[in-house]
Amino acid sequence: MRTRARGWRWRRNPLRRRSDMVEAWTVLAVAVLLFLGAPLAGAVAGWWAHDTARAVAVAQRAERHQVRAKVIGRTPDALPSVSGREHTYRVSVRWTEPGSGPRTATAAVPAGTHRGETVKVWFDSHGRSVPPPADETTVWQHTLAIGGCAAGGAAAVVLLGHSAVRGAAARRRMAEWERDWARTEPQWTHRKA
Repeated sequence: MRTRARGWRWRRNPLRRRSDMVEAWTVLAVAVLLFLGAPLAGAVAGWWAHDTARAVAVAQRAERHQVRAKVIGRTPDALPSVSGREHTYRVSVRWTEPGSGPRTATAAVPAGTHRGETVKVWFDSHGRSVPPPADETTVWQHTLAIGGCAAGGAAAVVLLGHSAVRGAAARRRMAEWERDWARTEPQWTHRKA
């Protein structure tokens, strides 16, 4: 049951119980944690995720290189595999590297590519076909996802803690009422306890 008097838990009142004060302070702490703590947790996690993602992108750019290769293999009739947002096929490609001559490897090419077409493919330092390195958009998407999840997780923890404290306060309040009623009820009903 809600009261119409605002702030009644903060004022001196003979009906105010200790559980009322605990609940009032808990509401204040929850408000501060939700409006300051959760965004701060999201910002810190996002900052960490951005630094990590940017370091991974820099390492990928240093290790991977792009070549323009000619598709020499036959494109399969099977369904393409999904890599990122576009469908790709794995086919044989050939390109010429300066200083080492022609090379042949298997690479992932976009669906709809036909034999004889020239495509851009990425390889790592071991000659394996790899996806392109992460760009700035991917880094920011990762940052926002991690930051949002951290802020949401912090808010969920705060709200779960608040729910636990309210449940404990309600149980204590009910126990106090039972105890007080056990003392008061015999005076009203004239029964002996």
